[in-house]
Amino acid sequence: MTGRAATRDEKRLAWALWALAFVALCLTESAVGFTRDESVYFAAAEGYAGWFRLLFHAPTQALSDAAIVRAWDYNHEHPALMKTLFGLSHLLFHDTLGLVRDATAFRLPAFALAAMIPALSFLLGSALYGRAAGLFAALSFLLVPRQYFNAELACFDMPVAAMWLLVVYCFWRAMEDSRWGVGCGVAFGLALATKHNALFLPFALAPFALWRAWTESASQPEARARLFRFVGLFAAVAGLYGLLVVSLGGLDGFQRKFFLLSPHTLLFAGMASGGAWLLKDLEPVSPRVTRALVPLAAMAVFGPVIFYLHWPYLWHQPVERTAWYLAFHATHNHYAWFYLGTLMRAPPFPLTYVVVKTALTVPTSLFAPMVTGLAALAGRSVLALSPRAREWVRIPTPAEGLVGVNAVLSILVISHPEVPHFGGVKHWLPSMPFLGILAGAAVVRGCDALWEHVKERRPTVPRVAVLVPVFALLLAPALWALTRVFPYGTAYYSELAGGLPGAATLGMQRQFWSSHVTGVLPWINAHAKPGARIFLHEVNGFSFRDYQRNGMLREDLRAVGAPSEADIVAYQYHQEFREHEFLTWEAFGTRTPVTGLYVDETPQVVVYQRPEERE
Repeated sequence: MTGRAATRDEKRLAWALWALAFVALCLTESAVGFTRDESVYFAAAEGYAGWFRLLFHAPTQALSDAAIVRAWDYNHEHPALMKTLFGLSHLLFHDTLGLVRDATAFRLPAFALAAMIPALSFLLGSALYGRAAGLFAALSFLLVPRQYFNAELACFDMPVAAMWLLVVYCFWRAMEDSRWGVGCGVAFGLALATKHNALFLPFALAPFALWRAWTESASQPEARARLFRFVGLFAAVAGLYGLLVVSLGGLDGFQRKFFLLSPHTLLFAGMASGGAWLLKDLEPVSPRVTRALVPLAAMAVFGPVIFYLHWPYLWHQPVERTAWYLAFHATHNHYAWFYLGTLMRAPPFPLTYVVVKTALTVPTSLFAPMVTGLAALAGRSVLALSPRAREWVRIPTPAEGLVGVNAVLSILVISHPEVPHFGGVKHWLPSMPFLGILAGAAVVRGCDALWEHVKERRPTVPRVAVLVPVFALLLAPALWALTRVFPYGTAYYSELAGGLPGAATLGMQRQFWSSHVTGVLPWINAHAKPGARIFLHEVNGFSFRDYQRNGMLREDLRAVGAPSEADIVAYQYHQEFREHEFLTWEAFGTRTPVTGLYVDETPQVVVYQRPEERE
C-alpha cells in the first residue's frame, strides 16, 4: 500500500482543479438561497468573530468562561472550526475590506475546502488507477447537482467530506513517509473539529495500518515483538479507562472525576509519551512497520488535542461539554421525511434507503460506473479468497481496499435503521469521492478495452481519441442536469427516477432546507405592498434577515410566523407540512396561487396572496 508521491505535473493539475472548482463556486453562489442551517451558522460565526475582537482588545476578559460562553454557547451542538473560519472570513473580506457581499464572505472557506475534493480525488485516483481515472473522478464530483449545491453552502457536510478524503490521503502517503503520518493525525484532529462524522475514521483506517505492520514484521521477530508492545500499550490504556468507568460508578462518575490532574489525564499522557517512545525504539528495527503505526499514534494523540484546542467553549469544562456534544448526536431527533410515498417520522427506517436515494439522485451516467467500479472491486476481493481464482484474477491491493472501505463506510453507517434519515444525500457525502475514484477506474478500463479493439483496425489511433469522447458522453448529461436544475439542487432527481416529475410520482421528497424560496422572491419584491407581512414557510428568522441583508428581499417586508398573520404566503411543498397550505386556503379564502416555482413543471414553492392585498 505504498503511497507514492505525486509528480510535478500531477501537483500542478491538482492545483488547477482546485482553482477551477473554487472559481466556479464563487461565480455561481449568489444564486443559491440560504438554508435554515446555513443562516444559523452565519449567526454563530458572527458571534465567534466578535469574541476574537474581544480577545484582541481585552484578552483577560475574553478568556474568562463567562465571556466564552456568551460568544460560543450558541450552536454548541457542532464543533467550531468551520464557523470560526466563516466568521473570520466575513470579518476580513466583508467587514474590513468590503470586497464581497455578506453571504459570500461567510461561504468562502467552504468553497476552499470543497474545491479540495476534486484535487485530492485526482491525486489519489491517479496514483491508484492512472491519471485518466483520477481526472474522471475529479471532473465528475461537482457535476452531481446535489453535491454542487452542498459545496455552495457555509455548512459542514462538504467540508467534512473534504477532511475525510484528506485524512485518508495522508494515511495512504504515510506508508511511504512518516511525516505524512503526523499529518494524518493533524488532519484527523481538523476533521473532528469539522463534524462528528470523523469519529468513524479510525474504524476505517486502523485495520489497514495494523495489517500492514503485521505483514511487514512477518520475517522480523524483533519488529513483531515491538509491534505487540505498541498494540499492548493502547489495549492496556483502553482497559484501564474501562476499569476507571467501572470503579467510578459508570460514565457519570467517570465524567465527574475527569479533570486536569486526574488518572484520566495521566493515562492519556502515558499513552502519548509511551507510544512515541515505542515508535522511536521500533524505527531502527523496521522503518516500514514504524510508518504503518505512526498514523494511528498521531490520530490518537493529535485528534483529541486539536479538538480541544480549536474550541474555546471546551477550555474551562472540556469533559462535561464534550460529553453533552457526543450525547446530542447519539440521541439526535428524527425529522419527518417523504420516501417512496411513505412519510417516515420515526425508526426503524428502510435498510435500502441510502442506496435507493443515491441511485435516484446521482446522474445515471455517473452512477452506473460507480456501481460498476465498486462491484468489480468487490468481485475481485471475493474471488481472491479462492487459491484457484487467484491465478486469473487481479488481487486487489491494500490501497484499493482502502478506497473500497471508505466508499461504503458512511453509507453503511447512515443505512442503519435507527439512524435518523433526513437531509437528502449530505450525510454520506464522505463516501462519494471514493465512489468517484472507482467510477473513474471502471470508465478507463472500458476505454482501454475499446481502444484495444479500435487499434486492431487503426493502429495509430491514440488512447486520448477514445478517452475524450467517452468522458464527454458520460459527463455531458451530468453537466446538463446541473445547469438545468441550478440553483435548486435539493430538487434534483436522476433519469432512474424519471427526473423531478417522476420522483414526485414515486412519492419522494421534492426539496428541502428552504433555499428554493429564491425562485419567488423577485415576484414578492415586485408585488408586495409596503410593509407587507410575509410568511416564508420553512425560512427561519435568520434566513429572512440574510435575504434582506444581501439585497434579495425588500427591507420593508416583515416576517410573520403563521399563514393567518400574513399578507403573502410562500409555501414550500412538503408532504409533512401540507397543513400549512390548508391553513393558508382557510385564512385567505382562496385555493388559487398567484405564482410559484416550478422545476420541470413540478411544484416546489407555491405563493398565495390575500385577495384584498392584490393590486
